Amino acid sequence: MSRLLCLILLSLGLVQSAMAEENGDRVSAYLTQKFGLAKEKAEKISDAVQSAASRYSLPPALLLAIISIESRFKEKAKGANGATGLMQVVPSAHRGLLRNVKDLTEPTANIEVGSAILYGYMRSANGDMNAALKSYGGSQAYAQKVSLRAGDFAGVATPQDSIKNLNAKTDACDAHATGRCSPAPGNASNGGAVAPANAAGATTAAANVGASGAVASAGLAAVAN
Repeated sequence: MSRLLCLILLSLGLVQSAMAEENGDRVSAYLTQKFGLAKEKAEKISDAVQSAASRYSLPPALLLAIISIESRFKEKAKGANGATGLMQVVPSAHRGLLRNVKDLTEPTANIEVGSAILYGYMRSANGDMNAALKSYGGSQAYAQKVSLRAGDFAGVATPQDSIKNLNAKTDACDAHATGRCSPAPGNASNGGAVAPANAAGATTAAANVGASGAVASAGLAAVAN
């Protein structure tokens, strides 16, 4: 019986890996077609987004929406207050998360840090994604813009059985601008964000980020499309 269970778990793992790879291929192809990215760069960004989304229980479509608004996928984008890279991270506001980051323009590092910042804001807001986006971008208008843009990426970045959930989340954010949105997929039902299981120490770092109240995207106006 235990052998059968192991075989079932192995099969499920292979299926999940195949689905993740398929989603990654769709995302990279979309980035190449829609934003004119070179194939290698699109694949690197796609992999970084999928990894960060899994680690911090955030919808990949949401991260892609933020990147498209902040930098239009330009890893060397610069904004006000030193905002840097794809997710326009402000180094002076998040020194604790940058201790081991040598190059903030490197896509994997930038997306990892930007996702940790968003996760921290969401955790501080007890799972309220709308409030987290307001903290990240500095306004309710920004939160609504990200929610709307996430819908553009949902079809390629989100497994088909989760698209309805993402659409419901973004609709809720728009309809209840001053209320609470549901926690991101994978978070606790009590409204608090769950610590990433595969990110040692990420909870403490992200909580510190969220508690600081610093806006991560001060350079929005300089790099938004």
